[in-house]
Formats: sequence, structure tokens, C-alpha cells
Amino acid sequence: MAIPKVLIVSFLLSMLVLHGVQAIQTNQVDSDAASETGYNPQIDCGVACAARCKLSSRPNLCKRACGTCCARCKCVPPGTYGNYDACPCYAKLTTRHNKPKCP
Repeated sequence: MAIPKVLIVSFLLSMLVLHGVQAIQTNQVDSDAASETGYNPQIDCGVACAARCKLSSRPNLCKRACGTCCARCKCVPPGTYGNYDACPCYAKLTTRHNKPKCP
């Protein structure tokens, strides 16, 4: 029982098409996530975190945590406290104990 060549070719073409559709959907998800997180490839995390942590009682700890969050989210909320609506990704990050990670 031989499988017709047409059947094999059509199967391979359908697999290529499905792979292409998945790649397009992945790119759309990435761009949606970037817009939700306020993605800004030009942000200088050191400067942004220094401004965010300037009034902190533990500035080194604050800058380290802020730097981690900034590297993941590519944004830092303005001001020294709150304003998490400007960077939702920053506000959603938590520690292992479900406490807010970002200052």
C-alpha cells in the first residue's frame, strides 16, 4: 500500500502553512505585550532607578530591585512612589512570597 505523492506533498505544505501562522501569531503576541508593558528600548535603567530610589531609606537595595524590574519590563513608573498604572508590568512582578518585587 503506497501513499500517493500528492498526499505527502499536501501534508508537508499544510504543515508549513500551520508553522507560518503560528509564527505570525507569536509576533502579534510579543508586540501586544510590549505595548501593554510600556516597552521602551531607549530607557536607561540606572538613571530611572536612581530617580525612583532617591528618597529610599535603603537606596542600594531599592536600586537593585528596581534595576531587575526595569530590565524585565523596560519601564519604570515616574516619581519616587506609586504611579504603577504607568508601567503595569512593573507593578505585577512579585517575589517568591507573593510580595511586590519592585519599589
